[in-house]
Amino acid sequence: MAGTIDPSAYRDAVVVLATAGVIVPFAKRFRVNSVVAFMACGAVLGPYGLGGLGAKIPILSTITVSSAEALAGPAELGVAFLLFVIGLELSYERLKTMRRLVFGLGLGQVAFSAAAIGAIAYGFGQPAAAALLIGTALALSSTAMVVELLSAHRRITSSAGRASFAILLCQDLAVIPLLFLVSVLGAQNGGSLLAGLTQALLQAIAAIAAIVVIGRLAMRPLFRLVASTDSSESFMAATLLVALGTGLIAAGAGLSMGLGAFIAGLLLAETEYRRAIEVTIEPFKSLLIGVFFLTVGMSVNPAALAAQPVAILSIAAGLFLAKVAITFLFARYFKLSVPTALETAIMVGPGGEFAFVLLTASVAAKLVDQNAAALVLAGVSLTMIFLPLAARMARKLSARLAPAVKIPDEANILPPDDHAPRAIVVGLGRVGRLVGEMLSQHKVPYISLDADPAVVATQRRAGRPAFYGNATQPDFLRLCGLEEATALIVTIDNPRAVDEIVAAARGVRQDLVIVARARDAKHARHLYELGVNDAVPETIEASLQLSEAALVGLGVPMGLVIASVHQRRDDFRSELKPASAPQPALPRHARSRRL
Repeated sequence: MAGTIDPSAYRDAVVVLATAGVIVPFAKRFRVNSVVAFMACGAVLGPYGLGGLGAKIPILSTITVSSAEALAGPAELGVAFLLFVIGLELSYERLKTMRRLVFGLGLGQVAFSAAAIGAIAYGFGQPAAAALLIGTALALSSTAMVVELLSAHRRITSSAGRASFAILLCQDLAVIPLLFLVSVLGAQNGGSLLAGLTQALLQAIAAIAAIVVIGRLAMRPLFRLVASTDSSESFMAATLLVALGTGLIAAGAGLSMGLGAFIAGLLLAETEYRRAIEVTIEPFKSLLIGVFFLTVGMSVNPAALAAQPVAILSIAAGLFLAKVAITFLFARYFKLSVPTALETAIMVGPGGEFAFVLLTASVAAKLVDQNAAALVLAGVSLTMIFLPLAARMARKLSARLAPAVKIPDEANILPPDDHAPRAIVVGLGRVGRLVGEMLSQHKVPYISLDADPAVVATQRRAGRPAFYGNATQPDFLRLCGLEEATALIVTIDNPRAVDEIVAAARGVRQDLVIVARARDAKHARHLYELGVNDAVPETIEASLQLSEAALVGLGVPMGLVIASVHQRRDDFRSELKPASAPQPALPRHARSRRL
């Protein structure tokens, strides 16, 4: 007979899964950052929130966590997986490519921020070792939040995105000797600070040297053997074994589990299995990092915030302003433009998750006073909550401070005003250029529009009818002959801009044929509601072309394949196009050609 199951044993797991599976997606619908959502849930459901009322209101104990220690294990795994993935990303080639920003701008930001913040902490009465640890912990920013915000707004490849990523990369590298430093200082019991720092750095160098030797000998053969079994389960098991096993070995040696996981990531970074491992580890990493931020939120005590609001707000504001000023000055020293330097500085200005890792370890090693750490971490929490708003402010300031674009002479040419019927192609990327070539091949007159003057100038030099301007403005579309146009073809890959262009064009002409590029099926439905004649979803078209190539390659007659592809395309169009969507009539030019 099976034993009786105690539901309370699974309560914390259910709270975590409910937060990750229900609350965070719901928060994202309102554009709330997932890290902020996890921290907010931790504050509400933790021991200082509803969890503290569990004794008085028993029903609350089923949906809350009464103690942050209950999730300490999964939270530490979250940090370990984060460091494991960071280790995977620290390939030699990436560091070599970005070495100037990583070891110049990044190292300068970390060193001077740590020195400035540490000096302030020392001035407020903290011992030298504690001041050093507080300074270095607060000098680090939130890799998880900054990268997510940059990716969400497609800024990761911008100048500010690359500079921010380089600084974060240097900070991630700095975590390893800092973890050594905490271990060494904790074991020294009041020894020399300089000696402890020197020993920590030497140990870090020795560990990295050992990693290179062991990695060359063991990791590649292990994963080659596992990959040869062609078993995804075995590959996943081997990945988890390496990440967690190395972490546990490091913990057994008196170091942090995260440090061991980082070493495992470095071991695998140069192997051909790196990308497959990243894909395998992603679901575990995201969930466990969420648990870590959940515990971070649980450490926020509203009563303590209310008791010392001025001190905590001063720490948060001082931390942010000090890091922004130092980062901005270093960015300008490395010849980044003012808009790029300012956006980069604001993005890395708030504190990060490693402040909690380092200061929690420092408190456990009795290097930092618990009350001081709690006060500092409360200020860090406020800066992290403020980060999404700061990122939005940074983008706006960067756009406002950006120098005016110098328009080449070729892009200053106005569109023709002869009122001749032409098709209008918006976008001069690969898709737009191909559309223009097809129109030319079939002798269909057209002009192309683009908001990038350099691209327009290049296309005009090549003899193509390209013109510069913002196609989201109805007046510009009229200037380009929209009122006489035979069709409008929108080829750009920015969904919001596509929507604005379609709405502007439909506001000028109701009978215009509009064909627009859509991101996916959901975007296509939205475009049909805006009044396009045809929306072409990238994902569906790619699938149809892959299917066509595969069927022909398998020997199916070409005619049958083409017919079936056309049928599926029509089926998709019927499914995506709502019955209530407007059906614009063909313009007079198209009707005359059909007749």
